[in-house]
Amino acid sequence: MPADRRRERQAGVRALLAAEGLEALLVTHLPNIRYLTGFTGSAGLLLLRADSAVLYTDFRYATQAPTEVGGSADIEIDSASVWDRLKRACAEQPRQTIGFEAHALTVRDAGRLKECAGRTAPVGELVETLRVVKAPEEIEAIAAAAALASEALAEVLPTIRAGQTELLVASRLEAALRRRGSEWHPFQTIVASGPRAALPHAHTSQRVIEAGEFLLLDFGAQVGGYCADLTRTVVVGGRADERQRAVYEAVRAAQARARQDIRAGMTGRAADALARDLLVARGFGEAFGHSLGHGLGLEVHEAPRLSATAEGQLPVGAVVTIEPGIYLPGWGGVRLEDDIALTADGPRGLSDGLTELVELV
Repeated sequence: MPADRRRERQAGVRALLAAEGLEALLVTHLPNIRYLTGFTGSAGLLLLRADSAVLYTDFRYATQAPTEVGGSADIEIDSASVWDRLKRACAEQPRQTIGFEAHALTVRDAGRLKECAGRTAPVGELVETLRVVKAPEEIEAIAAAAALASEALAEVLPTIRAGQTELLVASRLEAALRRRGSEWHPFQTIVASGPRAALPHAHTSQRVIEAGEFLLLDFGAQVGGYCADLTRTVVVGGRADERQRAVYEAVRAAQARARQDIRAGMTGRAADALARDLLVARGFGEAFGHSLGHGLGLEVHEAPRLSATAEGQLPVGAVVTIEPGIYLPGWGGVRLEDDIALTADGPRGLSDGLTELVELV
């Protein structure tokens, strides 16, 4: 049975609040509410004070919320408006200044909060600061999601043929993910063929895959709320030509170097340079326009960042993606992505790391 860390997490947020000089925090970002209480619903407000935690939600979750939240927070159900219920609660302690998640609260809801509390203050990503360092069970959930994703890809790859559409391949991959237990898709699956593989965040389309083309597949899985994020690039219906091999091997070498040499304690900028310097040396620096990777957890994109501008240190316990790419407009592109946990003993691969060039002949 995984450890219940919700009280510990709430205590961590309270410590950060005290350092900000605030008495309370209104948590509105749903992944943060889940992290602190276990609640998975689509509507909720969590008011965290020094001596209490109260989740406000609506009638749809009258049964679900108590089951998920347990004793980690009190629950208030309002069939009309959670904001009205919050207003009544704030009126009980009118002198308190309530912090709010400035990155998550809309302007409209910030106005509602002002009506409720009167005294408010925007705060940074306090809960996200705690979420960067993963507990062992969080890392294992991400590893399980990555294993599930790899198994789904292994099922689908042998069925891919020239003449199929990107959408057909994506539908088969997503079905295989769900059959194996993925709770949902953490992001829209990307299947991009030929010149469309040069679009780092291509939308899967009706384009027909042609023989001899690169096919880029960027997909994920979700287990226990935690996300995996993988990318593989293959050649469909033929053997790779000389240029394809050169591009592919450059990306593979850059990814292998970063996966092997990344360490907790280095900056995100230094981690990014592990792959970027190699690609620059091979003449592909301008073709690698995005960052090396990002954090993984309850969200598919979270802290820390691995980029040329990220000066923050990578902590022990962070889980990150390693995903260099080369994108050549009008021709195609290659990206390879794996998920890595940063341990005190070095990097631990959570995904299979199988990046040898696959030719689906």
